[in-house]
Amino acid sequence: MKKISLLFFIACAMLLVVSCTKKTDVGITPEPLSYSFGKGSFEWNKDTRIIFNGSKDAQTIVETAFSETSFPVSFAAAQPGNNCIQLELTDSISGVTSPEAYSLHVGEDGVKIQALSEAGLFYGVQSLIQLAEQGEGCIQSVDVLDEPRFPYRGIMLDVSRHFRSKDFVKKQIDLLSHYKFNRLHLHLTDAAGWRIAIDKYPRLTQFAAWRKGKTWKEWWNGDRGYCEETDPEAQGGYYTKDDIREMVEYARQHCITIIPEIEMPSHSDEVLTAYPELSCTHEPGKQSDFCVGNEKTFEFLEDVLTEVMELFPSEYIHIGGDEAAKSAWKTCPLCQKRMKEEGLKDVDELQSYLIHRIERFLNEHGRSLLGWDEILQGGLAPNATVMSWRGEQGGIDAALSGHHAIMTPGEYCYFDSYQDAPYSQPEAIGGYLPLSKVYSYNPVPDSLSADNQKMILGVQANVWAEYIPTDEHMEYMLYPRAIALSEVAWTAPERKSWDSFHDRILKIIPQLKAKGYNAFDYAKEIGNRKEYNQPVEHLAVGKKVTFNIPYWPNYPANGEKTLTDGLRGGWNYNDKRWLGFAENHRMDVVIDLEKVTKIHSVSADFMQICGPYVFMPSEVVISSSVDGKDYTQLTAIKHQVQKDDSVSFKKFGWEGETDARYIRYQAMADSLYKDGIQFVDEIIVK
Repeated sequence: MKKISLLFFIACAMLLVVSCTKKTDVGITPEPLSYSFGKGSFEWNKDTRIIFNGSKDAQTIVETAFSETSFPVSFAAAQPGNNCIQLELTDSISGVTSPEAYSLHVGEDGVKIQALSEAGLFYGVQSLIQLAEQGEGCIQSVDVLDEPRFPYRGIMLDVSRHFRSKDFVKKQIDLLSHYKFNRLHLHLTDAAGWRIAIDKYPRLTQFAAWRKGKTWKEWWNGDRGYCEETDPEAQGGYYTKDDIREMVEYARQHCITIIPEIEMPSHSDEVLTAYPELSCTHEPGKQSDFCVGNEKTFEFLEDVLTEVMELFPSEYIHIGGDEAAKSAWKTCPLCQKRMKEEGLKDVDELQSYLIHRIERFLNEHGRSLLGWDEILQGGLAPNATVMSWRGEQGGIDAALSGHHAIMTPGEYCYFDSYQDAPYSQPEAIGGYLPLSKVYSYNPVPDSLSADNQKMILGVQANVWAEYIPTDEHMEYMLYPRAIALSEVAWTAPERKSWDSFHDRILKIIPQLKAKGYNAFDYAKEIGNRKEYNQPVEHLAVGKKVTFNIPYWPNYPANGEKTLTDGLRGGWNYNDKRWLGFAENHRMDVVIDLEKVTKIHSVSADFMQICGPYVFMPSEVVISSSVDGKDYTQLTAIKHQVQKDDSVSFKKFGWEGETDARYIRYQAMADSLYKDGIQFVDEIIVK
């Protein structure tokens, strides 16, 4: 027994030595502003005491900061010697200015965290916990100075398409706050279901919060109807007011502000089915846009927002504002009357009228309006903040006009996209957003001046849930990409390092799984489509392309050079290598090889992702000419387009032998999917 005890003691001693081995990378995520190592180390053990003297609210936040650690947590009223972790609020810290800043000193005699606010103390504790976890309680002496790059660091959870319980939301708050996020945006209302109790309008939760079919996809492909809460087949749910209060307080203790979103004027099918008198036609289930000409619409919206503001203390109230069809407004007598009375020239200005009016109401109650970038249409409300999702242009336009903006472009921030090879992943709406691309994002466009750059408040990722039916699936889409975004949001660009983050995330993912989070196993990443990684040489590289039908300006890729730039596309059309065609439902281009050339093959790849209406062509015609006038058809390829749930690619080409200078490539859409988009990456001529 003595021999075994001795061996055990030696093993423990060796482990302690290894765990306290001097490091060169501090290993804190997100990467801090600066740090320097000292001599010796501190051991966090059962005798360690935590010292903090502050208000009751501050004490609650400090206690919450330590709540997720497995290390001993014992508070003491006074310093009991050297083995202590001391927290202190202070008026200033040299080298930082953000109210969320902190300094962390770890020495042989103890730990000291200073901060300018309770939030700073919270973040300092999170960094300390990460250091302790790396060394299993033994922390190398270090001084850390840290502050965030942006004041707004957010994640949006779509709880309309698939409802999430308050416990799920609180679980995410635990992890998001650990990585220093400070905003949680809840998409509470949409066609798929209303998710918040409003006392004045009980049908919103008795009826509009419930549907048949377990998944959004079943509902969307069905009758898209709603049912009573008492229906045995009812699927859905909502937060009671007590649920909201509990989540808001839980978030506050984790230094996170919850921002509610109440959609208007569109994405409101569920409201207008429950209260059809608020639509232009007064027909249940027929409209998604509120009637802006109806004064009852504003009575409803103001009543709802009043109850929402009673529950959420956030500065911002998100009002949506995106993707309004506005079609019924053009013929609605009330909307037309409103436009005439207000001198509005079109329906865009009618939407702007609603946004302006709602903003005035929010401002009168001490709140600020936040909306998707469509709120720019028809004129931006005076004090509104823009959340830019259709690329960065909305945020740029807002900043240039003196408005704050939050960047959330789909290309970098839509976490409903595939994070690895689509065939290896659960079904998603489309897209391809790997961890490395999230990490590469810089939310401040170079085109903005230094003064205008200050109008960019921060960055947010969005987890839209159409194709994410379960809690486990939502966590899988969130992590580890949210952690990459935490470093985008917090860390100064010059401090970021993909190599460092890559090493850290490989260690973090097993920790997430051990804590019960269903994270994607990044260590097993397959990566991008193999064609993407290697430029292709062929006869048409660099040659001029004439577009008989213009390409789609929404997805211009590399413009006129795209089809002959030698670059192949990846898993999705958002990588700026796939050129989109939407006009007249066809593609028609001519490549000039500059001289008559003997050719043996012409081919191009198309993709299909049915969710966002990306379809293969139903027919491809390839022709050649020596003079650019008389063309000979080389092949006509028929293809039966079949709707499916996969991401697929297909080559359409010709092989043979002919002399040609000009090559004409045409692709026609299937008549059943004429609203779809075609995407092509490269026309390869050999």
